[in-house]
Amino acid sequence: MSLQRRSVDTLLSRACAHSALGPHDPATSRTFLREKCRVLVVGAGGLGCEILANLAMMGFGHMDVIDMDTIDVSNLNRQFLFRESDIGQPKSTTAAAFVQKRVPGVHITPHVCRIQDKDEAFYMQFHLIVCGLDSVEARRWINATLVNMVDESRPESLKPLIDGGTEGLKGQARVILPTITSCYECSLDMLPKRTVYPVCTIANTPRLPEHCIEWASVLEWPRVRPGQKLDTDDPEHIQWVMDTALARAQGFHIDGINWSLTQGVIKNIIPAVASTNAIIAAACTQEAFKIATSTAPYLNNYMMYAGNEGMYTYTFDYARRPDCPVCGSISRALAMRSADTLESLVDLLRELPDIQCKRPTVSSDQGPLYYTAPPALEEATRANLELTLAQLGLHDKDVLSVTDPQWPFALQIELALS
Repeated sequence: MSLQRRSVDTLLSRACAHSALGPHDPATSRTFLREKCRVLVVGAGGLGCEILANLAMMGFGHMDVIDMDTIDVSNLNRQFLFRESDIGQPKSTTAAAFVQKRVPGVHITPHVCRIQDKDEAFYMQFHLIVCGLDSVEARRWINATLVNMVDESRPESLKPLIDGGTEGLKGQARVILPTITSCYECSLDMLPKRTVYPVCTIANTPRLPEHCIEWASVLEWPRVRPGQKLDTDDPEHIQWVMDTALARAQGFHIDGINWSLTQGVIKNIIPAVASTNAIIAAACTQEAFKIATSTAPYLNNYMMYAGNEGMYTYTFDYARRPDCPVCGSISRALAMRSADTLESLVDLLRELPDIQCKRPTVSSDQGPLYYTAPPALEEATRANLELTLAQLGLHDKDVLSVTDPQWPFALQIELALS
């Protein structure tokens, strides 16, 4: 028996400080951990690599990992499952092969695709899902999907979600039990606002490399490539933005533009720190182990790590939002005036931190009010943007349905008109 397995067995056999939870059978937990439990790791980047390796070392025998990205040279300073020879290869297959080679007996199935490409049947086969994503949109999607999967008549349809995230020297780990605890959408307003650069600055007087990248992605892209959406996950699109930004930067004697910075600006990525990834991955792995083996109570339900203030963590129970569009039971109230235009309502849906709807489509009981896509429907409903809510026949307590192409749910808005 390997040292790693002996260490896990010792941990499982010890009486913990929470023995009041009830009898614990080490043999049953060990068998489930190594032979039956299936874990899905979402993301194989800086956090996902650490999570995958940790889970294998903690005794999980069967895992899947899903990631659509390929390895770039900028990943090598913090994604330690990859080597220079792996550049250009899919992250999920490379990470799976590396861990299986280093930890004998572990079986990992890689998936090179978007999480949205998989259906509910795929996610239903797992006992646990652990996320190490760098995208808010992807987190919102997987969270809503798991909540929608829950069927009260089938307890096995509830899939615990362990979510980890890092921002420089800060990070968080949380345990989400869909429909029981608060979900990711409940805490959406805690996310930091994206840095916005004044249009006049990026258009006329850029001073930073970020200004040139923002100019290329926000102003030049729609001018040069009209009708084509900038895909921040497409390497060819990122390369175009970087080349265009470099050409502009040269004219203003600005240095510092590279692939990593370009990707960070257009995807709003905060630079990752390897030590923070390691701490948050360890926290996520610990929660997965506790849930799978029942050796100790799992986190209830949110842990924040502030590495910029020392080795400081803060744990608290984040309450569910009754008006959460994913797990809540009531509509989200929105205070407006009858004289406000539909355009002001649409802008508000984009700006509110607890909604963050990038491409809202709005409809009422009377029918659609505004479509953002496809172009033909957007053009057909564009005139409504200039009309007031009163002119559209909307009244106090009317309920509007708001959707977004990136949401697997519809948000119910109850108007509070004055």
